[in-house]
Amino acid sequence: CGRVPAMGGVRCPPLAVAPLHPLAGPAGCGAAQGRLAHKLLHDLFANYSSALRPAEDTDRALNVTLQVTLSQIIDMDERNQVLTSYLWVRQAWLDAHLTWDEDAYGGIDSIRIPSSYVWRPDIILYNNADDRFSGSMETNVVLRSDGHIMWDSPAITKSSCKVDVSYFPFDGQQCRLTFGSWTYNGNQIDLRNQLDTGDLTDFVENVEWEVLGMPATRNVVTYGCCSEPYPDVTYTLLLKRRASFYIFNLLLPCIMISFLAPLGFYLPADSGEKVSLGVTVLLALTVFQLLVAESMPPSESVPLIGKYYIATMTMITASTALTIFIMNVHHCGPGARPVPPWARSLILHHLARALGVCEVGESCGSPRRAGAGGTGPQEHPGVGAEPGPCPRGRCLCHHHVLLSSVGYIAGCFRHHRAAQRRAGEWKKVAKVMDRFFMWVFFIMVFLMSMLVIGKAA
Repeated sequence: CGRVPAMGGVRCPPLAVAPLHPLAGPAGCGAAQGRLAHKLLHDLFANYSSALRPAEDTDRALNVTLQVTLSQIIDMDERNQVLTSYLWVRQAWLDAHLTWDEDAYGGIDSIRIPSSYVWRPDIILYNNADDRFSGSMETNVVLRSDGHIMWDSPAITKSSCKVDVSYFPFDGQQCRLTFGSWTYNGNQIDLRNQLDTGDLTDFVENVEWEVLGMPATRNVVTYGCCSEPYPDVTYTLLLKRRASFYIFNLLLPCIMISFLAPLGFYLPADSGEKVSLGVTVLLALTVFQLLVAESMPPSESVPLIGKYYIATMTMITASTALTIFIMNVHHCGPGARPVPPWARSLILHHLARALGVCEVGESCGSPRRAGAGGTGPQEHPGVGAEPGPCPRGRCLCHHHVLLSSVGYIAGCFRHHRAAQRRAGEWKKVAKVMDRFFMWVFFIMVFLMSMLVIGKAA
């Protein structure tokens, strides 16, 4: 029994105190260890007070080392700017009043006791955002014979984190966890970080956030209330959002809906659905905009996807207004004025050929000839023509009443055909403008989508 070390760093007493019976040996060893551990605990805390800082020299600072292990990111509340995380906090310091001789207590080199028995540094999270101020769990501490104490405690913390959503959903965040003593200054407790970074070996992967690192820095701050320095250790949690969920649920639907808006110019004006399509697309984008606004903090910085929504909604509003104007041009009617010469040359000739807009039976590669399409009076040579000389005995041309009636009918027919020709020209102007604005808005939607993807990259 004396040659085999027991668990917890406790060795059995010499063989002289062990019983000789072979079956009673281990039980006697355990009983001796228990008595020695009980005696050690009684001797250590007979005149010990956990209220005083355990330093041999009160003028010297007590060294406290801190190490934080990130286990899990529970929640990131962007709207309230609160990070909820599960941490393992390890603190280590030297208690000069809790030392003993291992040989005097059967080789016991360490014991585990409740943390409330010993003095503990009041290390707290400075940027705590929990309304209940729940601290670490009351776990045991490991006390060694040389006075070194190590306290590992898990904690679920809610810390304030300044969230920058300018590039949402392709954003990254930097959340700081600042630990320090609340009452002891730097002359009493010298707080230092054990490693230059937080421990991420036991981190449970988060579905929304990717952890890029957790560097640790030590800062010494002098506050306005006190002249003494106060050291703290700040862990900066570097996070990057996994954007796949938002791409497939917010960005791609918006891009597909925005590509529907220019197709409103392709609809025939007589269908009666041009304006309703633009209004429907505008309402759909408004719903997506409200979904994004509900999850974002009410700050001055507009998210990237919010800017895309606003730009797309502005474009759709402009396209709807232009559609109303073009429909007004289309439905000018027979009483409209003739198409101006500059509009006839620019829109009906050059722009129509460039966009491939042509009427049925008309060649898009050559300008329209006068009289083509059956709109001129030349198609009816006998209508409206001046009556030529005819023999008096074979016709009734000498009857002036009949001639005036035929001239009136021919004039009405000429006015009707001219009004139809003017209305047809205005309809073609509206059709060319529809096709022109359709390509303009298609290019605008494509450029905006590429701009969003470029900024995300």
